[in-house]
Amino acid sequence: MGRGRHDKVLLHPEQRQKLEDISHNGYASANKILHANVLLMSDESEKAPTRWTDGEIASALGVHQNTVARIRKRFLLMGISAALNRCQRLQPPVPAKIDGYTEAQIIALCCSSPPSGRVHWSLKLLTKEVKDRGIVTEISRETLRRTLKKNELRPWKKERFCIPERDRARFVSQMEVILDIYSQEHTPDEPLVCMDEAAIQLLGDIYEPISMKPGRDAKVDYHYSREGVQALFMFFDPNRGWRRVCNRERRTAIDWAIEVRHLLDIDYPHAKKIKLVCDNLNTHNITSLYKAFPAAEAHRLARRLDICYTPLNGSWLNVAEIELSVLSQQCLDRRIPSPEQLRVELDAWETERNRTASKVTWRFTTADARVKLKHLYPIFETPDKQEL
Repeated sequence: MGRGRHDKVLLHPEQRQKLEDISHNGYASANKILHANVLLMSDESEKAPTRWTDGEIASALGVHQNTVARIRKRFLLMGISAALNRCQRLQPPVPAKIDGYTEAQIIALCCSSPPSGRVHWSLKLLTKEVKDRGIVTEISRETLRRTLKKNELRPWKKERFCIPERDRARFVSQMEVILDIYSQEHTPDEPLVCMDEAAIQLLGDIYEPISMKPGRDAKVDYHYSREGVQALFMFFDPNRGWRRVCNRERRTAIDWAIEVRHLLDIDYPHAKKIKLVCDNLNTHNITSLYKAFPAAEAHRLARRLDICYTPLNGSWLNVAEIELSVLSQQCLDRRIPSPEQLRVELDAWETERNRTASKVTWRFTTADARVKLKHLYPIFETPDKQEL
């Protein structure tokens, strides 16, 4: 493709040297290096080693022929600097749809209560409400999403907390007691046992499930029958790798006392004292023993029991919760129709877990808590020294 007399790029030696430096030094942007190569290959001065057409330049550099013509034209009209750099925007930028006042109105709306019948604000609901209230006449969900993200607003999420500010001292004091117990040495004479309770709803199938076959998944009808609720009692020795789980009709003080007597007289008959870690449910205390048994029997059991309570809102400190979670995932995540069937399944799961002696190694210590949970500890100001 030939060029007219006014379309020819004629580079001065200084210009050619500058373009060659840009092309070979490797520090310039890829876009700037490309433009420099286009100008070097377009050069038709006497110093140019080769004459290239626009089509040859486009093919060699992998760009469109119009791009080559546009770069050359900018060089001829505005000079080498304009040809090397991106073309500056000639028209003023489009004004933003959301100014500071509008953004403040959107934030206030997002922080307000959602309409009746809605749990929280959604992007769709917020977009509609912003338009209905005349805050803006037209806005997309994406624009609204960016506004919320910029201001770190997430109306569809809620952060839950469990530890009130006023109870910090109580919480950390009881937490450190439990952490100290876990770090102690435990002997067969004084074992550590953690206990926790849970509830499971018994469900039956109205229609017989269809078994799995090659190429076909198992099918379970969504209709089911309610067959009552069972209380689960979990006793777990994390150091020995032993556990016992049973189901009962209720979880009253009497039920708890009967299970504790079973723990003392049958599970650990030779232990002098058992350190029992449990939550502070109103049935988990020595009083329950006196409700269930004569005073002499309750006293005998109580002397062999050292109850250690996890703090309120600190159930994660109870290792038995970990074992209950394993039980739920491995055994209970299905429909079980009767207490008898539940008992069979619990026995099978318990036997297998005890056979493998699955343990829990607790490594979180009091020293760790004072570092990682520093924000939970009360802050004290050092009193000024009194003058003598």
